[in-house]
Amino acid sequence: MAKRKVLRRARKILGEEPTLLVWCGIRGIPRPPKEIHRAAGKGRLKPGRHWTFYLGAVLFCVVVVPYLLMDLLSQKLNGNLDRDTRPDARTPDRPTAPAPHNGVFDGDWDLTAGQLLLRWYGTSPNRARLFLATRDRVCFAASPRRRVLPRSAGDVRLVTEFRSDEVRIEAEAGQPRGFAEFRLRFTDGSWLSLGNLADSDDADRFLRAVAGPYPGRRQGVVSGA
Repeated sequence: MAKRKVLRRARKILGEEPTLLVWCGIRGIPRPPKEIHRAAGKGRLKPGRHWTFYLGAVLFCVVVVPYLLMDLLSQKLNGNLDRDTRPDARTPDRPTAPAPHNGVFDGDWDLTAGQLLLRWYGTSPNRARLFLATRDRVCFAASPRRRVLPRSAGDVRLVTEFRSDEVRIEAEAGQPRGFAEFRLRFTDGSWLSLGNLADSDDADRFLRAVAGPYPGRRQGVVSGA
């Protein structure tokens, strides 16, 4: 269950009690065409990195890379490298290239889902977003901090919102923890898949609520979680 600090903040930014609440994110934001990105203001496409990431990168270069190079050199000297030069060994069948939108959204940057993606990371250096819904709204909130603890983030701000008749929430209950996803389908036909559900209890509760059917279900949003 979300901590009281997060719930209090959600009530404050919404002005009412949320009926749905879950931390989520995008597994991999696709890169838009340059002209579309430029027209949208060149917002951030990737989340900011915490300083520990850069420290780890430095340690990897200083410690791991030299070890790997020495090991590779040792294998060459000992003649243990595979020298098979047959054409079929050098050019194995490659898997089909993934779609440019990575299965994250429908692929049209001019529609609602694409426009939402363009400003997704520009509002926060962290990939985590608080997804909220009320009886008549679907909302996104984010913390301005680089590092976010979902159970105690009390500084989230409302990023954008939609009327409940503009978006439908689709999900299946009972998805494996750590791999659960849900989809937002907008009235213009565009769609966006969200995952990285941070809190297991909140994720299970959220998925059960939107999977329905429930008597309070209305335009894809349920009246109570």
